[in-house]
Amino acid sequence: MNKLFAFVHIFVESAQMDDVVNALQRIPNIDEVFHVTGEFDLVTIVSAEDVEQFRDLLKNKIMKINGVRSTVSSVVLHHHSRISAPKLTAMVPA
Repeated sequence: MNKLFAFVHIFVESAQMDDVVNALQRIPNIDEVFHVTGEFDLVTIVSAEDVEQFRDLLKNKIMKINGVRSTVSSVVLHHHSRISAPKLTAMVPA
């Protein structure tokens, strides 16, 4: 079975941004964490073995982090890629 991938957009209490980022980076299923402009504060790329594991990740890990107000998830249905496309992490400065 294929892994499930999703973008989880996170609203964070401003004063707790650094603590939330640090907590997210310690969760093994979170592959990337981005601090972004716009409607959301953070966008993460997460992976899970199935919908149940994804649900558990949201409910029992991400939403339990002190400072996380709410999330909006977008589950990846299909990944359209180009062979020459750079990795997303290569496009964002460290």
